[in-house]
Amino acid sequence: MPLSCQNQLIATKQRWQLLQHPLLQQKHIQLWISHLDTSLPEVSGNKCLKLKYHLQQVVAENKSGILTFGGAFSNHLAAVAASCNWLGLQSVAYVRTDTLDTANPTLAFCLRMGMQLHALDRTTYRRRSEPAFISQLQSQHPTLLIVPEGGSSEAGVRGVTELDLLNTPDGKANLITTATASGGTLAGLIERHASNILGIAVVKDQSLPTRVKQLLTTDSTNKNWQINMAFTGKGYGQFDETLLQFCRDLARHQLYVEPVYTGKALAGVFSLISSGAIAAGSRLSFFHTGGLQGLKGLFYRERITAADLALLSGNQYSANSMQ
Repeated sequence: MPLSCQNQLIATKQRWQLLQHPLLQQKHIQLWISHLDTSLPEVSGNKCLKLKYHLQQVVAENKSGILTFGGAFSNHLAAVAASCNWLGLQSVAYVRTDTLDTANPTLAFCLRMGMQLHALDRTTYRRRSEPAFISQLQSQHPTLLIVPEGGSSEAGVRGVTELDLLNTPDGKANLITTATASGGTLAGLIERHASNILGIAVVKDQSLPTRVKQLLTTDSTNKNWQINMAFTGKGYGQFDETLLQFCRDLARHQLYVEPVYTGKALAGVFSLISSGAIAAGSRLSFFHTGGLQGLKGLFYRERITAADLALLSGNQYSANSMQ
Protein backbone atom coordinates (compact mmCIF):
# COMPACT_ATOMS: atom_id res chain seq x y z
CA MET A 1 0.00 0.00 0.00
CA PRO A 2 1.60 3.31 -1.03
CA LEU A 3 2.07 5.83 1.75
CA SER A 4 0.65 8.51 -0.50
CA CYS A 5 -2.78 6.90 -0.19
CA GLN A 6 -2.44 6.79 3.58
CA ASN A 7 -1.41 10.42 3.68
CA GLN A 8 -4.37 11.32 1.48
CA LEU A 9 -6.71 9.70 4.00
CA ILE A 10 -5.38 11.43 7.09
CA ALA A 11 -5.22 14.88 5.49
CA THR A 12 -7.70 16.97 7.44
CA LYS A 13 -9.14 20.44 7.24
CA GLN A 14 -9.89 22.35 10.42
CA ARG A 15 -12.63 24.92 10.18
CA TRP A 16 -14.06 27.21 12.82
CA GLN A 17 -17.66 28.20 13.39
CA LEU A 18 -18.67 31.04 15.71
CA LEU A 19 -21.96 29.93 17.19
CA GLN A 20 -24.67 32.58 17.31
CA HIS A 21 -27.17 32.06 20.11
CA PRO A 22 -29.22 34.40 22.37
CA LEU A 23 -27.67 33.03 25.59
CA LEU A 24 -24.16 33.61 24.27
CA GLN A 25 -25.06 37.15 23.26
CA GLN A 26 -26.62 37.81 26.66
CA LYS A 27 -23.48 36.62 28.46
CA HIS A 28 -21.10 38.24 25.96
CA ILE A 29 -19.48 34.86 25.34
CA GLN A 30 -17.75 33.74 22.17
CA LEU A 31 -18.23 30.03 21.52
CA TRP A 32 -16.01 28.82 18.71
CA ILE A 33 -16.75 25.33 17.36
CA SER A 34 -13.80 23.49 15.81
CA HIS A 35 -14.68 20.99 13.06
CA LEU A 36 -12.32 18.53 11.37
CA ASP A 37 -13.31 17.34 7.92
CA THR A 38 -11.86 14.66 5.65
CA SER A 39 -12.94 13.18 2.33
CA LEU A 40 -14.68 10.40 4.29
CA PRO A 41 -17.54 11.73 6.47
CA GLU A 42 -17.36 8.73 8.82
CA VAL A 43 -13.71 9.52 9.59
CA SER A 44 -14.19 13.21 10.34
CA GLY A 45 -14.11 14.79 13.79
CA ASN A 46 -11.86 13.10 16.33
CA LYS A 47 -11.73 9.79 14.44
CA CYS A 48 -9.30 11.00 11.79
CA LEU A 49 -6.88 12.01 14.56
CA LYS A 50 -7.31 8.92 16.73
CA LEU A 51 -6.77 6.55 13.80
CA LYS A 52 -3.89 8.40 12.13
CA TYR A 53 -0.98 6.75 13.92
CA HIS A 54 -2.71 3.39 14.19
CA LEU A 55 -2.90 3.34 10.39
CA GLN A 56 0.73 4.42 10.13
CA GLN A 57 1.66 1.55 12.45
CA VAL A 58 -0.20 -0.90 10.20
CA VAL A 59 1.91 0.33 7.28
CA ALA A 60 5.20 0.39 9.21
CA GLU A 61 4.74 -3.14 10.56
CA ASN A 62 3.40 -4.51 7.27
CA LYS A 63 0.19 -5.70 8.87
CA SER A 64 -2.91 -6.51 6.87
CA GLY A 65 -5.39 -4.36 8.78
CA ILE A 66 -7.07 -3.51 12.08
CA LEU A 67 -9.05 -5.43 14.69
CA THR A 68 -11.07 -3.35 17.12
CA PHE A 69 -14.10 -3.20 19.41
CA GLY A 70 -17.31 -1.19 19.68
CA GLY A 71 -21.02 -1.08 20.26
CA ALA A 72 -23.56 -1.89 17.58
CA PHE A 73 -23.96 1.80 16.60
CA SER A 74 -20.33 2.79 17.16
CA ASN A 75 -18.85 5.80 15.37
CA HIS A 76 -15.46 4.19 15.89
CA LEU A 77 -16.42 1.02 14.04
CA ALA A 78 -17.77 3.03 11.12
CA ALA A 79 -14.55 5.07 11.00
CA VAL A 80 -12.29 2.01 11.09
CA ALA A 81 -14.33 0.29 8.39
CA ALA A 82 -14.26 3.35 6.12
CA SER A 83 -10.53 3.95 6.68
CA CYS A 84 -9.52 0.38 5.99
CA ASN A 85 -11.75 0.15 2.93
CA TRP A 86 -10.20 3.34 1.53
CA LEU A 87 -6.69 1.97 2.04
CA GLY A 88 -7.37 -1.57 0.88
CA LEU A 89 -6.86 -3.01 4.36
CA GLN A 90 -8.74 -5.70 6.25
CA SER A 91 -10.95 -4.72 9.17
CA VAL A 92 -12.41 -6.89 11.90
CA ALA A 93 -14.70 -5.78 14.72
CA TYR A 94 -15.89 -7.49 17.88
CA VAL A 95 -19.28 -5.94 18.56
CA ARG A 96 -21.01 -5.59 21.94
CA THR A 97 -24.22 -7.42 21.06
CA ASP A 98 -25.81 -10.83 21.48
CA THR A 99 -26.91 -11.02 17.84
CA LEU A 100 -25.62 -9.10 14.84
CA ASP A 101 -28.44 -7.08 13.30
CA THR A 102 -27.33 -6.53 9.72
CA ALA A 103 -30.22 -4.11 9.15
CA ASN A 104 -28.68 -1.77 11.75
CA PRO A 105 -27.40 1.11 9.56
CA THR A 106 -23.99 1.32 11.25
CA LEU A 107 -23.31 -2.40 10.98
CA ALA A 108 -24.72 -2.45 7.45
CA PHE A 109 -22.28 0.31 6.50
CA CYS A 110 -19.39 -1.60 8.09
CA LEU A 111 -20.32 -4.71 6.12
CA ARG A 112 -20.45 -2.71 2.87
CA MET A 113 -16.94 -1.50 3.69
CA GLY A 114 -15.82 -5.14 3.96
CA MET A 115 -15.51 -5.29 7.74
CA GLN A 116 -15.82 -8.73 9.36
CA LEU A 117 -18.15 -8.58 12.35
CA HIS A 118 -18.22 -10.87 15.39
CA ALA A 119 -20.78 -10.64 18.18
CA LEU A 120 -19.67 -10.58 21.81
CA ASP A 121 -22.14 -10.80 24.67
CA ARG A 122 -21.77 -8.08 27.31
CA THR A 123 -19.99 -10.32 29.80
CA THR A 124 -17.32 -11.34 27.31
CA TYR A 125 -17.08 -7.80 25.95
CA ARG A 126 -15.98 -6.54 29.37
CA ARG A 127 -12.78 -8.56 28.85
CA ARG A 128 -11.76 -6.43 25.85
CA SER A 129 -8.85 -4.84 27.73
CA GLU A 130 -7.62 -7.95 29.56
CA PRO A 131 -4.12 -8.99 28.39
CA ALA A 132 -5.08 -12.67 28.21
CA PHE A 133 -8.13 -11.95 26.06
CA ILE A 134 -6.14 -9.61 23.80
CA SER A 135 -3.44 -12.28 23.44
CA GLN A 136 -6.07 -14.85 22.48
CA LEU A 137 -7.50 -12.57 19.80
CA GLN A 138 -4.03 -11.71 18.51
CA SER A 139 -3.26 -15.41 18.06
CA GLN A 140 -6.48 -15.77 16.06
CA HIS A 141 -5.70 -12.69 13.95
CA PRO A 142 -1.88 -12.54 13.81
CA THR A 143 -1.67 -10.12 10.88
CA LEU A 144 -4.00 -7.48 12.36
CA LEU A 145 -3.19 -4.53 14.62
CA ILE A 146 -5.46 -4.54 17.67
CA VAL A 147 -6.84 -1.06 18.37
CA PRO A 148 -8.71 -0.35 21.64
CA GLU A 149 -12.35 0.72 21.74
CA GLY A 150 -12.73 4.27 20.51
CA GLY A 151 -9.12 4.36 19.32
CA SER A 152 -8.15 5.53 22.81
CA SER A 153 -4.52 4.50 23.10
CA GLU A 154 -1.12 6.18 23.15
CA ALA A 155 -1.27 6.34 19.34
CA GLY A 156 -4.77 7.83 19.45
CA VAL A 157 -3.74 10.45 21.99
CA ARG A 158 -0.71 11.34 19.85
CA GLY A 159 -2.99 12.10 16.92
CA VAL A 160 -5.21 14.40 18.96
CA THR A 161 -2.18 16.38 20.20
CA GLU A 162 -1.81 17.74 16.66
CA LEU A 163 -5.06 19.72 17.01
CA ASP A 164 -4.72 23.36 18.03
CA LEU A 165 -7.83 24.41 19.90
CA LEU A 166 -6.27 27.27 21.83
CA ASN A 167 -5.95 29.78 18.99
CA THR A 168 -9.41 30.62 17.67
CA PRO A 169 -9.86 32.99 14.71
CA ASP A 170 -10.47 35.81 17.20
CA GLY A 171 -7.73 35.08 19.72
CA LYS A 172 -6.79 32.64 22.47
CA ALA A 173 -9.55 30.72 24.20
CA ASN A 174 -10.06 31.01 27.96
CA LEU A 175 -11.45 27.47 28.06
CA ILE A 176 -11.12 24.43 25.77
CA THR A 177 -13.89 21.86 26.06
CA THR A 178 -15.29 18.75 24.39
CA ALA A 179 -17.32 15.60 25.02
CA THR A 180 -15.47 12.68 26.61
CA ALA A 181 -16.38 9.00 26.77
CA SER A 182 -13.37 6.70 26.34
CA GLY A 183 -10.94 9.47 27.34
CA GLY A 184 -8.54 9.48 24.39
CA THR A 185 -9.62 12.78 22.86
CA LEU A 186 -9.52 14.59 26.20
CA ALA A 187 -6.08 13.14 26.98
CA GLY A 188 -4.78 14.42 23.66
CA LEU A 189 -6.10 17.92 24.32
CA ILE A 190 -4.50 17.90 27.76
CA GLU A 191 -1.17 16.80 26.28
CA ARG A 192 -1.26 19.58 23.68
CA HIS A 193 -2.47 22.53 25.71
CA ALA A 194 -1.47 24.11 29.00
CA SER A 195 -4.74 26.07 29.16
CA ASN A 196 -7.95 25.28 31.02
CA ILE A 197 -9.35 22.01 29.62
CA LEU A 198 -12.85 20.82 30.45
CA GLY A 199 -14.18 17.43 29.46
CA ILE A 200 -17.95 16.98 29.61
CA ALA A 201 -18.58 13.31 30.37
CA VAL A 202 -21.32 11.64 28.33
CA VAL A 203 -20.96 8.32 30.17
CA LYS A 204 -21.64 7.39 33.80
CA ASP A 205 -18.15 6.07 34.45
CA GLN A 206 -16.38 7.14 37.63
CA SER A 207 -13.16 5.55 36.34
CA LEU A 208 -12.98 8.01 33.44
CA PRO A 209 -10.55 10.47 35.14
CA THR A 210 -8.25 7.57 36.02
CA ARG A 211 -8.30 6.29 32.44
CA VAL A 212 -7.47 9.76 31.12
CA LYS A 213 -4.47 9.95 33.48
CA GLN A 214 -3.32 6.52 32.29
CA LEU A 215 -3.34 7.76 28.69
CA LEU A 216 -1.23 10.83 29.49
CA THR A 217 2.50 10.69 28.91
CA THR A 218 3.12 13.94 30.78
CA ASP A 219 2.50 14.63 34.45
CA SER A 220 -1.19 15.57 34.68
CA THR A 221 -0.58 17.51 37.87
CA ASN A 222 1.13 20.18 35.76
CA LYS A 223 -2.01 20.64 33.67
CA ASN A 224 -5.20 22.55 34.40
CA TRP A 225 -7.95 20.13 33.46
CA GLN A 226 -11.11 18.57 34.85
CA ILE A 227 -14.00 16.32 33.90
CA ASN A 228 -17.56 17.40 34.67
CA MET A 229 -19.75 14.35 35.36
CA ALA A 230 -22.98 16.29 36.00
CA PHE A 231 -24.53 16.07 32.54
CA THR A 232 -24.58 12.35 31.76
CA GLY A 233 -28.34 12.13 32.35
CA LYS A 234 -29.45 8.51 32.62
CA GLY A 235 -26.21 7.35 31.04
CA TYR A 236 -24.44 6.77 27.76
CA GLY A 237 -26.71 7.04 24.73
CA GLN A 238 -29.67 8.18 26.86
CA PHE A 239 -31.37 11.52 26.25
CA ASP A 240 -34.70 13.18 26.90
CA GLU A 241 -36.92 15.49 24.87
CA THR A 242 -35.28 18.57 26.40
CA LEU A 243 -31.85 17.55 25.12
CA LEU A 244 -33.25 16.59 21.73
CA GLN A 245 -34.96 19.98 21.48
CA PHE A 246 -31.64 21.64 22.33
CA CYS A 247 -30.03 19.81 19.39
CA ARG A 248 -32.87 20.93 17.11
CA ASP A 249 -32.34 24.51 18.27
CA LEU A 250 -28.61 24.30 17.46
CA ALA A 251 -29.43 22.97 13.99
CA ARG A 252 -31.54 26.06 13.37
CA HIS A 253 -28.38 28.03 14.21
CA GLN A 254 -26.52 25.97 11.57
CA LEU A 255 -24.69 23.74 14.05
CA TYR A 256 -25.46 20.06 13.49
CA VAL A 257 -25.02 17.69 16.42
CA GLU A 258 -26.40 14.44 17.81
CA PRO A 259 -27.67 13.99 21.39
CA VAL A 260 -25.24 11.22 22.39
CA TYR A 261 -21.87 13.01 22.30
CA THR A 262 -21.54 16.58 21.03
CA GLY A 263 -25.12 17.65 21.67
CA LYS A 264 -25.08 16.34 25.25
CA ALA A 265 -21.71 17.99 25.95
CA LEU A 266 -22.79 21.33 24.48
CA ALA A 267 -25.97 21.24 26.56
CA GLY A 268 -23.68 20.91 29.58
CA VAL A 269 -21.60 23.88 28.42
CA PHE A 270 -24.75 25.99 27.99
CA SER A 271 -25.89 25.01 31.49
CA LEU A 272 -22.54 26.11 32.92
CA ILE A 273 -22.79 29.40 31.03
CA SER A 274 -26.36 29.99 32.21
CA SER A 275 -25.44 29.33 35.86
CA GLY A 276 -22.41 31.59 35.72
CA ALA A 277 -19.95 28.73 36.28
CA ILE A 278 -18.39 29.84 32.99
CA ALA A 279 -17.74 33.54 33.38
CA ALA A 280 -19.45 36.11 31.20
CA GLY A 281 -17.12 37.58 28.60
CA SER A 282 -15.24 34.31 28.10
CA ARG A 283 -14.00 32.98 24.78
CA LEU A 284 -14.58 29.22 24.51
CA SER A 285 -13.18 26.67 22.10
CA PHE A 286 -15.28 23.52 21.66
CA PHE A 287 -14.16 20.47 19.67
CA HIS A 288 -16.97 18.87 17.62
CA THR A 289 -16.03 15.19 17.59
CA GLY A 290 -18.29 14.29 14.65
CA GLY A 291 -20.46 11.20 14.89
CA LEU A 292 -23.45 12.33 12.85
CA GLN A 293 -23.65 8.84 11.33
CA GLY A 294 -25.09 7.81 14.70
CA LEU A 295 -28.27 9.72 13.88
CA LYS A 296 -29.20 6.96 11.44
CA GLY A 297 -29.10 4.47 14.28
CA LEU A 298 -31.31 6.67 16.44
CA PHE A 299 -33.84 6.87 13.62
CA TYR A 300 -33.60 3.11 13.05
CA ARG A 301 -34.48 2.55 16.73
CA GLU A 302 -37.32 5.10 16.44
CA ARG A 303 -35.72 7.42 18.97
CA ILE A 304 -35.82 10.36 16.57
CA THR A 305 -38.15 11.14 13.67
CA ALA A 306 -37.40 11.37 9.96
CA ALA A 307 -37.65 15.15 10.29
CA ASP A 308 -35.08 15.05 13.12
CA LEU A 309 -32.74 12.90 11.04
CA ALA A 310 -32.76 15.44 8.21
CA LEU A 311 -32.60 18.50 10.48
CA LEU A 312 -29.87 17.35 12.87
CA SER A 313 -27.64 16.08 10.06
CA GLY A 314 -28.04 19.19 7.95
CA ASN A 315 -29.82 17.04 5.35
CA GLN A 316 -26.72 14.85 5.02
CA TYR A 317 -28.88 11.84 5.80
CA SER A 318 -32.51 11.13 4.99
CA ALA A 319 -35.00 8.45 6.00
CA ASN A 320 -35.36 7.39 2.38
CA SER A 321 -31.69 6.76 1.63
CA MET A 322 -30.29 5.65 5.03
CA GLN A 323 -26.91 5.52 3.27
